[in-house]
Amino acid sequence: MTKLIFMGTPDFSVPILEALIAADYEIAAVVTQPDRPVGRKKILTPTPVKEAALKHGLLVLQPEKISGSEELAKIIELQPDLLVTAAFGQFLPQKLLDVPTYGAINVHASLLPKYRGGAPVHYALIRGEKETGVTIMYMEKKMDAGAILSQRSLEITEKDDVGTLFKRLSRLGRDLLMDTLPDLLAGKITPIQQDEEKVTYSPNIKAEEEIIEWTKTAKEIDWQVRGMRPWPGAYTFLKDKRLKIWDVTPLEEQTSELPGSIIRIEKVAIFVACGENTVLQLNELQPAGKSKMTAKAFLSGVGSQLTVGEKVGYNGK
Repeated sequence: MTKLIFMGTPDFSVPILEALIAADYEIAAVVTQPDRPVGRKKILTPTPVKEAALKHGLLVLQPEKISGSEELAKIIELQPDLLVTAAFGQFLPQKLLDVPTYGAINVHASLLPKYRGGAPVHYALIRGEKETGVTIMYMEKKMDAGAILSQRSLEITEKDDVGTLFKRLSRLGRDLLMDTLPDLLAGKITPIQQDEEKVTYSPNIKAEEEIIEWTKTAKEIDWQVRGMRPWPGAYTFLKDKRLKIWDVTPLEEQTSELPGSIIRIEKVAIFVACGENTVLQLNELQPAGKSKMTAKAFLSGVGSQLTVGEKVGYNGK
């Protein structure tokens, strides 16, 4: 039986771990991030992968930093045949990558060499991609640069956001890994080197990238909103107060008003001018200190004094 070490942290990783368990691979240990404080009350919470692993009675290791840790020494002592990672969240030292007989492989949520880095799902949506997918590749010290073992794509719909796409890609990654492992262990796969000329990156989202720039087109802002939902959330400013925007609809109509101008207010929606004369309908919002609400609820409450001609945005953007 093939002895595996699995490394992963968020919900994305859980179906992949559970598929490995169901397939009767020997999971010698599961490595995940340490428990972290969550929510306003800062309750110390285990990762989704830890919760799944403990349900199956598996050994769980949680290094704050794996390089030079006791957990690293334990993994080396276990002498795994294969290391499988899926959104673990830490760089692995070469000392660890050299241990497994069949190498270390990663389930990455993009069609490499496109979108190397920590936020490939966010970037696929923010950039308006029509498709994305999953790549299984060998790991090496350089981020997401290893040779490709297999890939599978899926279409991005106009209703997808980060949450829905993560779920779809997790299932896709699970199925692709299960199809890839038998051929990998049998030596039937010829790895393909990534084309360095086609590399693009998807670094973790920065705080300033959450701010909506109304000079972008309505469609580009829709991509941003969906590419930030449910986390971290895109926002603008109204009367100098932060206003998160959770759901929008880009319209076909045109306007001559300046970007950021409120051009129309109806009972169930707010309409804002965007770049290139485009118009965006705001459907769901969240004022500072409040819960998410429909535009209708917003207009009947905290936004009841909103008027046509007012501007949203910050510093004129």
